[in-house]
Amino acid sequence: MSEYLCEWTLGGIAYPGWTLGLILLGVGAAVTALLYHWPRCQTAGIWLCFVLLGMTLGGRSLESEGTRQETRDSGLRQQFLEWRSVLLEKYHEWGVGDEAYGVVAAMTLGDKKAIDKDTKETYRVAGASHILALSGLHLMIIYSVITLLVGWMRFRLLSQVIIVLAIWAFALLTGLSPSVTRSAAMITVYALLSLGYRERMSVNTLAFVAIIMLIISPSMLYDVGFQLSFMAVLSIVLWHPLLNGLIPLHVQQRHHWLSNLWGLITVSTAAQIGTAPLVAYYFGRLPVWFLLSNFIVIPLATVVLYLTLALVVFNWWTWAATLVAKVLTAVVVTMERGLAWVGALPYSSIDGIQLSVLRVYLIYIIIGSLFVAVSIRFPAIRRSV
Repeated sequence: MSEYLCEWTLGGIAYPGWTLGLILLGVGAAVTALLYHWPRCQTAGIWLCFVLLGMTLGGRSLESEGTRQETRDSGLRQQFLEWRSVLLEKYHEWGVGDEAYGVVAAMTLGDKKAIDKDTKETYRVAGASHILALSGLHLMIIYSVITLLVGWMRFRLLSQVIIVLAIWAFALLTGLSPSVTRSAAMITVYALLSLGYRERMSVNTLAFVAIIMLIISPSMLYDVGFQLSFMAVLSIVLWHPLLNGLIPLHVQQRHHWLSNLWGLITVSTAAQIGTAPLVAYYFGRLPVWFLLSNFIVIPLATVVLYLTLALVVFNWWTWAATLVAKVLTAVVVTMERGLAWVGALPYSSIDGIQLSVLRVYLIYIIIGSLFVAVSIRFPAIRRSV
């Protein structure tokens, strides 16, 4: 690693060691894009590009360790943070009410400073705290919006590059928090694998992303957010096909509303299966009515993100911006009241849970064994994973 970080010289000009990694990464990405007729070679190229990315970011991090405090808020990241501050101020100017400002700022720009304790407790008791922290849900909604905007483009490679750049621009705008960085990395791999028309979300893909992120920062393995996010996605990948198959596909195809509703139920349940042991271990509490909470927060959170985007687009039109801001405030207030109702239900959460590490391991062994047993009983499910 020390050799990798040394300066290198070209044309009499000295460059930091990590810039060589960026050059190699660019060359590797260009060559990989040309290998679309050879899927296996392209897969190896994608893998190599992400290893180079991990080495480059890791090398850049180590190289700047001594001057991190001075350069933390400099350059491109500082520019995006300044834009975020401007947008936060504009929310008030555009008419977003005080009762909704904190939630909107947290859900769209990752700033949770304006959220009061009562609001946090309402979301926590209802099992919807994840909606206040920018995560994969928020970025996937943004990914869908951008895909709709650039989906008409003939060149798929160009459209995916635009999408990935937009996702990372949003990540910079929100301050590159660990959860956003993880989600942006997952979506980047998801978008790149779509170029070769491969299975974009599988256990192998998830493991690939985790390895690359741990190459960049090995200490991330001990981060609670890292563990929860990856266990949630892993559980969705494994359990969603099983649960979704309880209603035959031809029935879902005839009734789209049933397919959407059932998909929300199965994804929420699958994520809860994977994260429940960790939530109980770290926080000593399990939400009981998490399905009801997700029925409320996921549709309304999507509406909040769309309305916020509309607010930014129509900010020049005072009448439209005021109208959108009022609707946005009403949606956020409705969401909070709905979660307060869920939190007030009997047995809304199980408190005082105390689990040892050994018990957590045993619970996951039981969950894994149950999945293996069911997948053996239903081979079609095993093939879908």
